[in-house]
Amino acid sequence: MEPSHPPTFQPAGAGALLIGTTAGSVGTGALIGWAAGSAAIGALVGAVIGIPAGIFVVYRRYREYLA
Repeated sequence: MEPSHPPTFQPAGAGALLIGTTAGSVGTGALIGWAAGSAAIGALVGAVIGIPAGIFVVYRRYREYLA
C-alpha cells in the first residue's frame, strides 16, 4: 500500500542530521584526543572525519530527493 501523501524533503531535518553527525564526531574525537594527550588535535581529526560522514548520512536519508 502506498502512503496517501508522498514524503517531503525537510531542509531543517537535513541540517540537523549534518550538524548532529559532525558535532558527534568532533566530540568523540576530542574525547579520544584528550585521552591521548591533545583534545584540540582530536577535535580536528573528528571534524575531518565528521564532515564527510555527515554528508553521507544526509545523502542516505534523502537520496530519493537528490537523484
